[in-house]
Amino acid sequence: MGVSDKTVYRWIKDGVIPAYRVHDQYRVNRMELLEWVTSQKMAVSEEIFNEPAESQETVSLAHALEAGGISYRVEGTDKPSVLRAIVEVMRLPDGVEREFIFRVLLSRENVCSTAIGGGIAIPHPRNPIVLHVTRPSVTLCFLENPVEFGAMDGQPVQALFTLVSPTVHHHLQLLSRLSFALHDEGFKSVIANPGTREVILTEARRLDGLLDERNRSVAE
Repeated sequence: MGVSDKTVYRWIKDGVIPAYRVHDQYRVNRMELLEWVTSQKMAVSEEIFNEPAESQETVSLAHALEAGGISYRVEGTDKPSVLRAIVEVMRLPDGVEREFIFRVLLSRENVCSTAIGGGIAIPHPRNPIVLHVTRPSVTLCFLENPVEFGAMDGQPVQALFTLVSPTVHHHLQLLSRLSFALHDEGFKSVIANPGTREVILTEARRLDGLLDERNRSVAE
């Protein structure tokens, strides 16, 4: 950004830059920072908007589910208690503040529900959760009892997908694959009537294969 550390801290203190205080550290969401830079029309290098080259690799939904884990009979009676239970079972790197993740997820739900209908929700903040992880992950949680989430179709939520990615590019790729999966009858069936972890992963691998084949055809 072409400014000193002192200037950045002053901006944070004055509330100019969107930042979150977690214990003795400030956390800045990369997408919020990019939005702020754009709105301020700051003369910054175009490189600030680029993702690392390694982020261009293809994301696998099956691998992401394996990394994030699939949990059954997750407790909760309302949005806050469900989200807190999900954050507790998420496979997060050491040092990641779970309370921070919980707060940003809950804040998003207070603005607008992430329930997409059909008993499914995809908890996420306004901007993707981008952490210092080596690979993207999806944590799938099935609730012990369906919970009202304010879905447009009025159905309570029983299955929730939470995404964590190392880059925004990974997040968008993963979200695209999940969206494709949730329109597939086979995958929807093992989510609506929860199958075993292996059954769900088998369906995810099948869909990864379909998408990879489609991408190859388009490339050719």
